[in-house]
Amino acid sequence: MKRSTQTIRLAALVAASALALSACGGSSSDSDGSKASSSTPKGDGVLTVGTLLPSTGDLAFLGPPEFAGVDLAVKDINAAGGVNGKPVVQSKADSGDGTPKIAPGSVDKLLAAHADVIIGAASSSVSLSVIDKIVGAGVVEFSPANTSTAFDTYDDKGLYFRTAPSDVLQGAVLGNLVLQDGAKNVAILARQEAYGEALAENVAKTVKDQGGTVAAKVLYSVDATSYTSEIQKIKDSKPDAVVVIAFNETTKIIPGLIAAGIGPKDVKTYFVDGNTADYSKDFPKGTLKGVKATYPGAQLKDDFKARLLTVNSKLKDFTYGPESYDATIMSALAATAAKSDSGKAIASQLQKISADGTKCTTYADCVKLLKAGKDIDYDGVSGPVDLNSTGSPSKATIGIFQYGEDNTYKNLEYVTGVVE
Repeated sequence: MKRSTQTIRLAALVAASALALSACGGSSSDSDGSKASSSTPKGDGVLTVGTLLPSTGDLAFLGPPEFAGVDLAVKDINAAGGVNGKPVVQSKADSGDGTPKIAPGSVDKLLAAHADVIIGAASSSVSLSVIDKIVGAGVVEFSPANTSTAFDTYDDKGLYFRTAPSDVLQGAVLGNLVLQDGAKNVAILARQEAYGEALAENVAKTVKDQGGTVAAKVLYSVDATSYTSEIQKIKDSKPDAVVVIAFNETTKIIPGLIAAGIGPKDVKTYFVDGNTADYSKDFPKGTLKGVKATYPGAQLKDDFKARLLTVNSKLKDFTYGPESYDATIMSALAATAAKSDSGKAIASQLQKISADGTKCTTYADCVKLLKAGKDIDYDGVSGPVDLNSTGSPSKATIGIFQYGEDNTYKNLEYVTGVVE
């Protein structure tokens, strides 16, 4: 695998210079730039981790690695003595599909189980549908997969965090990738919700900023059962590249594009993290050959992949497994630093344990440093995870992948970026 270490910054041509990236500051920060006050509310003495992750619905393929990441983290935490002398406990719930149909009831279940931090949801729109309920209860919401820019300025009471970067970064990487591949007239087909709209906007912005043309930006309803009219609009725009920002409905969209004469064999096609999946059982061989895709996350190391498989031996996709692991480990480290398991206490320390201290990479090693009175800088399996004042990573990595004859994807390179 090729590994790129180029850094992405503001406004210039990719490969020749750095990329344009800036994220809005969050309104939830205190004047000192931290996400929560320095007071330390008391918890009940036991860190309870809730998981609001997809077991069903159109993002269900993301659920197994995310659940496995949390399970492995809890196992590691408890093997190292738990948090503040007591084992971490879990409560699991299904976030459902990409629409807010199941999540509110699942949040009620997790709050009833006295969750101090809720890992999830995977979908940005689902998180937006329950964030007020979670933070209103004084509980941390820590998503391993939300990428919508909406969270950068959301009034989250200082209690929302994520280990996945804002779509500012993925949009810049993808937009430049399309242009680097020679496209000049780019069409975008996207879900009409927080995730799809934000990512489409950032891809379009990058394409325009770098001298390309957005042939069409077409949004479709998340409840759509047919995409005929939207696909016709894409076709009419005569694109030389099509970006598909979708979830599992990709299995319906691709046949529609093919029928319209603008499928992957006819027009360069690109996916994103929401639809980068194993389609070997969904399409005839060769259907997706040459399709490129992006999704956030550092290169998955073989030893961590093997460790995830000890938790779930049936894993095939590992997307957001590392981010789920890191969100859980960071929550436990923050609770240790605060000497309290309450949500507000955890929030008060999350940014601090993620940057500007002594580097450490395991829960056990980090806890030793904390107990010795040291400030720590946890570097995770998903990357550096330095959190900024909005609770989002200020440094992150986007993987670039390509589909082969078997309709599965392999890595081409990784691009590391800085969101300022």
